[in-house]
Amino acid sequence: MKLVKYLSAAVVGLSLVAAIGCGKKQGRTTKVTVSGEAMTKVEPDAAVIVLSVVTQNAQAITAQQENARKSAAVANAIKNTAGANAEIKTSDYSLRPQYDYRDNRLPKIVGYDARNSVIVTISDLKNVGAVIDAASSAGANSIDNVSFILRQTSPARGQALADATQQAKNKANSIAQALGGRVLRVVEENENATVTAERDMENQATLNYDGALRREITPITSGQLSIKSNVQLIVEIES
Repeated sequence: MKLVKYLSAAVVGLSLVAAIGCGKKQGRTTKVTVSGEAMTKVEPDAAVIVLSVVTQNAQAITAQQENARKSAAVANAIKNTAGANAEIKTSDYSLRPQYDYRDNRLPKIVGYDARNSVIVTISDLKNVGAVIDAASSAGANSIDNVSFILRQTSPARGQALADATQQAKNKANSIAQALGGRVLRVVEENENATVTAERDMENQATLNYDGALRREITPITSGQLSIKSNVQLIVEIES
């Protein structure tokens, strides 16, 4: 009698397991790749100025020392004009001999050329022209480049990325609904963002009729930057 009871209980247990297993049966899953893109225009939040101090002399040590003196004066002028938050770092330094190749003779060293190039990053965009003028007055004799950037920590970058991601998710949900299913999870995510200048930066010094520079701040206009974010998602859809 006890054996019959045990057999009956076992049969009931197997039936419950089978029923639960049938209840958990999942539909077919499919992996789908979707993409999203967002573009926005924003104002830059920093300016990068690349400038150089170039000195020449018949003696290498003299060219080097004169360059060091002028470079220090330029750095102080930039700090006084741009503020203590200005970032100044050396991008290149060189001391090279200058040769005379005339009369088909062996090259002869006639002097030395010392060049100290620095990168200046400032946040006050209205102060770019004043910084250039101050550096030039202190001894910088080559303004190599001026560009406007958007820092990595800019909220605009994060917003563009969020918009592109949401667009990709909306596409995935639309595909899932068309298949009569739902999005289970995101399997893989890839992102890419580019920042480009909307137009060329104006960098023109004001001249007098005789060609001499006026005592005015060099006009610099930043323009806007375009942020383009692309997001690609690989999602798993249950249908």
